[in-house]
Amino acid sequence: RQADGRKVLRSSIREFLCSEAMFHLGIPTTRAGTCVTSDSKVIRDVFYDGNPKNERCTVVLRIASTFLRFGSFEIFKPTDEHTGRKGPSVGRNDIRIQMLDYVIGTFYPEIQEAHSDNSVQRNAAFFKEITKRTARLVAEWQCVGFCHGVLNTDNMSIVGLTIDYGPFGFMDRYDPEHICNGSDNTGRYAYNKQPEICKWNLGKLAEALVPELPLEISELILEEEYDVEFEKHYLQKMRKKLGLIHLELEEDSKLVSELLETMHLTGGDFTNIFYLLSSFSVDLDPSRLEDFLEKLASQCASLEELKVAFKPQMDPRQLSMMLMLAQSNPQLFALIGTKANINKELERIEQFSKLQQLTAADILSRNQRHWKEWLEKYRVRLQKEAENVGNADVWNANRVKVMNSNNPKYILRNYIAQNAIEAAENGDFSEVRNVLKLLENPFQGSEGASEVEEEAEEEGAAAGATACAQVATHSVSYCSKPPLWAAELCVT
Repeated sequence: RQADGRKVLRSSIREFLCSEAMFHLGIPTTRAGTCVTSDSKVIRDVFYDGNPKNERCTVVLRIASTFLRFGSFEIFKPTDEHTGRKGPSVGRNDIRIQMLDYVIGTFYPEIQEAHSDNSVQRNAAFFKEITKRTARLVAEWQCVGFCHGVLNTDNMSIVGLTIDYGPFGFMDRYDPEHICNGSDNTGRYAYNKQPEICKWNLGKLAEALVPELPLEISELILEEEYDVEFEKHYLQKMRKKLGLIHLELEEDSKLVSELLETMHLTGGDFTNIFYLLSSFSVDLDPSRLEDFLEKLASQCASLEELKVAFKPQMDPRQLSMMLMLAQSNPQLFALIGTKANINKELERIEQFSKLQQLTAADILSRNQRHWKEWLEKYRVRLQKEAENVGNADVWNANRVKVMNSNNPKYILRNYIAQNAIEAAENGDFSEVRNVLKLLENPFQGSEGASEVEEEAEEEGAAAGATACAQVATHSVSYCSKPPLWAAELCVT
């Protein structure tokens, strides 16, 4: 692909800001130390559309205990029957043993100590631990709507960190099939596929550890541990996001599923809907409930936004040709398209057609009805919590506190990063600093937000009047639903 190994300012700012954002969200990650740019230029075709441009070379200093990955152990892979490729160190079991000894002894010393006399037991304990860490990591991603973008084995950390921030993205409108990477044509790394693909990558790590860890042992560990750990951690986190702090009921999983389904049906903003729920009370009177429903509805997709989201992407003649090809020549069709993509396009056309028949008032009414139905279920669940506490006021205060420390107000949305990038490409890095300031304090009530705005304004004043004006313009909007133009941003 004529790669020259150089990173550019655009992607460097995204990585710098997101790795710090993830750290302050409490998610295991590599960190960013510095971002240094230069006057050296390289040519990049940003959207792979034949319109290359010169971009400034930039270096991000990344910090982690180790940058070893699952893929690091694939240097021993034997020849692949399909591709004919093999690892550069095939047959070098001495190096594999050395690498395993280093990884476990350095980063998992308690496992090394517990199994120092039995290498197979030690390696099994290590694989079990990285399986559980990976399951917890992806559960954390799902709970903040983070999509990695390229989850191959070389982007999976051997110590369970979020690593390699390329075409990542935080979801705005909730869509379980959201694809953040514009070049991921098959949706291999879609939001709802992340848990599955991380498990698949662990399977590849298991294969790479043979013979130091027999496959029958590692595969059993993977089947017994991964799904259980993911579901447990995901539900624990979701309970905190919903303020369910005393009881753990079987019905909680269904409540979460129904919340996400409601969010999907209404095009709800993933981050802002959760953030709003902390202000819902079990004893809201009818008039205040209507006010709350209006607030929720304001965080749902408008008719205009839905038309952008479901706008057909194929020319009708192209779609017709693809449908005929799928019938007449499946082998040729498989080279240029997939049934899933065609079905998605047909679904998009159907949705777009339905939207033409609706008004903004229809959408608002429908959304409020959906949310009213779910809120009634949520109220019943919260009442069960309240029945088991001595002081309802103390319980409610604790509930809100837990929710506000698990539902961020600020995430690195694509349009926020884009604003910072465009300013930096014009030589003004103050917006990058301002955004970083907000991301360092993602969990805030209204009081915390004003404090951060004041701090950012002070910093902006020190940097100059321009920075101060930018903070005033963006600090409020950066916690609101994204503007319509943000839907057109494409990250590859």
